[in-house]
Amino acid sequence: MRLTNYTDYSLRVLIYLALKKPEELANITEIAEAYGISRNHLTKVIHELGKMGVIHTIRGRGGGIKLALAPEEINIGEVVRKTEDDFNIVECFSEGPSHCVISPVCGLKHVLNRALFAYLAVLDEYTLADIVKSPFDYRTLLGMDQ
Repeated sequence: MRLTNYTDYSLRVLIYLALKKPEELANITEIAEAYGISRNHLTKVIHELGKMGVIHTIRGRGGGIKLALAPEEINIGEVVRKTEDDFNIVECFSEGPSHCVISPVCGLKHVLNRALFAYLAVLDEYTLADIVKSPFDYRTLLGMDQ
Protein backbone atom coordinates (compact mmCIF):
# COMPACT_ATOMS: atom_id res chain seq x y z
CA MET A 1 0.00 0.00 0.00
CA ARG A 2 1.20 3.47 -0.80
CA LEU A 3 0.09 6.65 0.92
CA THR A 4 -0.86 9.62 -1.25
CA ASN A 5 1.42 12.65 -1.45
CA TYR A 6 -1.32 14.52 0.37
CA THR A 7 -1.02 12.25 3.42
CA ASP A 8 2.78 12.26 3.18
CA TYR A 9 2.83 16.07 3.16
CA SER A 10 0.31 16.22 6.01
CA LEU A 11 2.56 14.06 8.16
CA ARG A 12 5.63 16.08 7.18
CA VAL A 13 3.91 19.34 8.17
CA LEU A 14 2.98 17.87 11.55
CA ILE A 15 6.53 16.63 12.09
CA TYR A 16 7.93 20.06 11.24
CA LEU A 17 5.53 21.80 13.60
CA ALA A 18 6.29 19.31 16.38
CA LEU A 19 9.93 20.39 16.19
CA LYS A 20 9.04 24.00 16.93
CA LYS A 21 8.58 25.42 20.40
CA PRO A 22 4.86 25.48 21.32
CA GLU A 23 4.68 29.28 21.08
CA GLU A 24 6.74 29.46 17.87
CA LEU A 25 4.94 29.87 14.55
CA ALA A 26 6.00 28.44 11.21
CA ASN A 27 4.94 29.47 7.73
CA ILE A 28 4.20 27.60 4.53
CA THR A 29 7.26 28.91 2.72
CA GLU A 30 9.72 27.72 5.35
CA ILE A 31 8.14 24.26 5.46
CA ALA A 32 8.10 24.00 1.66
CA GLU A 33 11.76 25.02 1.50
CA ALA A 34 12.79 22.66 4.29
CA TYR A 35 11.28 19.68 2.48
CA GLY A 36 11.90 20.88 -1.08
CA ILE A 37 8.22 20.60 -2.01
CA SER A 38 5.73 22.93 -3.64
CA ARG A 39 4.30 25.73 -1.54
CA ASN A 40 1.03 25.37 -3.48
CA HIS A 41 0.72 21.71 -2.47
CA LEU A 42 1.18 22.64 1.17
CA THR A 43 -1.46 25.37 1.13
CA LYS A 44 -4.34 22.91 0.77
CA VAL A 45 -2.74 20.45 3.21
CA ILE A 46 -2.40 23.14 5.87
CA HIS A 47 -5.96 24.34 5.31
CA GLU A 48 -7.29 20.80 5.81
CA LEU A 49 -5.11 20.14 8.87
CA GLY A 50 -6.60 23.32 10.34
CA LYS A 51 -10.13 22.08 9.63
CA MET A 52 -9.21 18.77 11.28
CA GLY A 53 -8.23 20.69 14.41
CA VAL A 54 -4.63 19.48 14.62
CA ILE A 55 -3.07 22.83 13.72
CA HIS A 56 -3.91 26.47 14.36
CA THR A 57 -3.62 28.86 11.47
CA ILE A 58 -3.15 32.52 12.29
CA ARG A 59 -3.78 34.91 9.42
CA GLY A 60 -2.27 38.29 8.75
CA ARG A 61 0.98 39.99 9.52
CA GLY A 62 2.91 38.02 12.10
CA GLY A 63 0.68 35.02 11.47
CA GLY A 64 1.65 31.46 10.81
CA ILE A 65 0.84 27.95 11.87
CA LYS A 66 1.46 25.79 14.91
CA LEU A 67 0.16 22.59 16.42
CA ALA A 68 -3.26 22.87 18.03
CA LEU A 69 -2.62 19.79 20.15
CA ALA A 70 0.39 18.39 21.95
CA PRO A 71 2.31 15.88 19.82
CA GLU A 72 1.25 13.16 22.28
CA GLU A 73 -2.39 13.87 21.37
CA ILE A 74 -1.99 13.53 17.59
CA ASN A 75 -2.52 9.93 16.56
CA ILE A 76 -0.82 8.90 13.32
CA GLY A 77 -3.51 6.38 12.37
CA GLU A 78 -6.22 9.00 12.77
CA VAL A 79 -4.33 11.50 10.61
CA VAL A 80 -3.80 8.89 7.89
CA ARG A 81 -7.49 7.90 7.92
CA LYS A 82 -8.56 11.54 7.60
CA THR A 83 -6.11 12.47 4.85
CA GLU A 84 -6.35 9.44 2.56
CA ASP A 85 -9.05 9.52 -0.13
CA ASP A 86 -9.81 5.84 0.26
CA PHE A 87 -8.26 2.53 1.16
CA ASN A 88 -9.32 0.67 -1.96
CA ILE A 89 -6.27 -1.56 -2.26
CA VAL A 90 -7.87 -3.49 -5.11
CA GLU A 91 -10.81 -2.84 -7.40
CA CYS A 92 -13.26 -4.99 -5.45
CA PHE A 93 -12.85 -2.74 -2.38
CA SER A 94 -14.60 0.07 -4.28
CA GLU A 95 -18.32 0.62 -4.14
CA GLY A 96 -20.15 -0.36 -7.26
CA PRO A 97 -19.74 -3.26 -9.65
CA SER A 98 -16.40 -5.02 -9.91
CA HIS A 99 -14.93 -5.86 -13.28
CA CYS A 100 -12.95 -8.72 -11.81
CA VAL A 101 -14.51 -11.99 -12.97
CA ILE A 102 -13.45 -13.92 -9.85
CA SER A 103 -14.96 -11.44 -7.35
CA PRO A 104 -17.93 -13.66 -6.42
CA VAL A 105 -15.65 -16.44 -5.12
CA CYS A 106 -12.34 -14.72 -4.42
CA GLY A 107 -10.83 -15.13 -0.97
CA LEU A 108 -8.16 -12.51 -1.56
CA LYS A 109 -10.44 -9.60 -0.64
CA HIS A 110 -10.79 -10.95 2.91
CA VAL A 111 -7.01 -11.39 3.25
CA LEU A 112 -6.29 -7.90 1.95
CA ASN A 113 -8.96 -6.43 4.21
CA ARG A 114 -7.33 -8.06 7.25
CA ALA A 115 -3.95 -6.75 6.12
CA LEU A 116 -5.37 -3.23 5.79
CA PHE A 117 -6.84 -3.36 9.30
CA ALA A 118 -3.50 -4.60 10.65
CA TYR A 119 -1.69 -1.76 8.84
CA LEU A 120 -4.01 0.84 10.35
CA ALA A 121 -3.84 -0.81 13.78
CA VAL A 122 -0.05 -0.37 13.79
CA LEU A 123 -0.39 3.31 12.83
CA ASP A 124 -2.90 3.70 15.67
CA GLU A 125 -0.20 2.67 18.14
CA TYR A 126 1.84 5.80 17.44
CA THR A 127 1.51 9.50 18.11
CA LEU A 128 3.40 12.40 16.62
CA ALA A 129 5.53 12.46 19.78
CA ASP A 130 6.67 8.90 19.05
CA ILE A 131 7.76 9.93 15.57
CA VAL A 132 9.90 12.91 16.62
CA LYS A 133 11.92 11.29 19.38
CA SER A 134 15.20 12.69 17.99
CA PRO A 135 14.29 16.35 17.44
CA PHE A 136 17.88 17.52 17.07
CA ASP A 137 18.47 15.14 14.16
CA TYR A 138 15.27 16.26 12.43
CA ARG A 139 16.08 19.95 12.95
CA THR A 140 19.56 19.45 11.53
CA LEU A 141 18.29 17.65 8.42
CA LEU A 142 15.57 20.26 7.88
CA GLY A 143 17.95 23.18 8.32
CA MET A 144 16.06 24.46 11.36
CA ASP A 145 19.12 24.95 13.60
CA GLN A 146 20.96 27.24 11.23
